[in-house]
Amino acid sequence: MKLKLFMALLVGVSGLAVYAGNVLATPQSGVTTTQLAKSTFDEMSLKAHTLPADLWKAEIKTHGLSDVYVVDNKIAAGGTTGWHSHPGPSLILVVAGTVTNYMGDDPSCTPHVYTAGMGFVDPGGGDVHILRNETSAQAETIAVQLLPKDAPRKIDVTPAPGNCPF
Repeated sequence: MKLKLFMALLVGVSGLAVYAGNVLATPQSGVTTTQLAKSTFDEMSLKAHTLPADLWKAEIKTHGLSDVYVVDNKIAAGGTTGWHSHPGPSLILVVAGTVTNYMGDDPSCTPHVYTAGMGFVDPGGGDVHILRNETSAQAETIAVQLLPKDAPRKIDVTPAPGNCPF
């Protein structure tokens, strides 16, 4: 009798955990992603600079092979990427409409709004964020991502960080 009670309790708790995981998940909706390109690169040790008066400098250094992706994300009105992270940095170019980026570690849930012609950097490496199209028109971004070879391009985050009401 005790074994049956234990098994019933175990099944009930397991079912509740699966249900809660699904409820707390932050799946994307209204997003269509097209991979435009993917290439594998050897280790990189790049340094760029310009005239000292311009004070511009860039540096990229990797260990091991890297995958570079170029992806086109179309986000329908009201669409969302869901909370997620990436294992490496991304350059995000907004090519149409408006997207709003929220950071998972921002307790005030500050919206960062980007319109066509603007861009921003997602530093990757575990930084959790969500992109939302809070307008009535489609938005589109092009992302250039630098990731460790064979790493997942996008890592969905469950549960949501809890700092935003959505």
